[in-house]
Amino acid sequence: MTQRLDPTKRNNRIVFACLGIVMGMGALSYAAVPLYEAFCRVTGYGGTTQRADAAPETVLDRQMTIRFDATTSTDLPWSFKPDQKRMSVKVGESSLAFYTATNTSDVPVSGTATFNVTPMKAGLYFSKIDCFCFEEQRLEPGESAIMPVSFFVDPEINEDRNLDEIKTITLSYTFFKMEDEPKPQETAMRVSP
Repeated sequence: MTQRLDPTKRNNRIVFACLGIVMGMGALSYAAVPLYEAFCRVTGYGGTTQRADAAPETVLDRQMTIRFDATTSTDLPWSFKPDQKRMSVKVGESSLAFYTATNTSDVPVSGTATFNVTPMKAGLYFSKIDCFCFEEQRLEPGESAIMPVSFFVDPEINEDRNLDEIKTITLSYTFFKMEDEPKPQETAMRVSP
């Protein structure tokens, strides 16, 4: 003979099961962004570049052309451009490129840069040693700044037969205004007597 559960107990079990599912879904959505970023860093997915402490000791004869691209979001009043359009580097060789940003507004503005490389499959082999994109940048009204990026193409790219045809990599940056930055009229109202 089977025992039947009291309807109240059965309803409580269903409620707790549903709450557990909702909490589990919330935890997964909270962890999704950091997990996705970690996945992109490890795999180079979406053109995500790598970080390194130093360039490798091995420098190959294989030449790569690195192209440089720069854009700004529409709400950031900056002029932002690469100082060089392209450069030729040897695979494994440490290289240094520069970008220039100018605040064209009459208030201080902070920005942060996102980055990627194309073709996207080259992201796993494009490493940055140091970059202005690692930190928030702040420019005073009319101020210009030269922003360096130190990088190399990892010699392991030669081991990946899917990248034999790659001769050019484009490094792209987009600057965005910091979210907590006050709007120009808010700043003006705050400093007015």
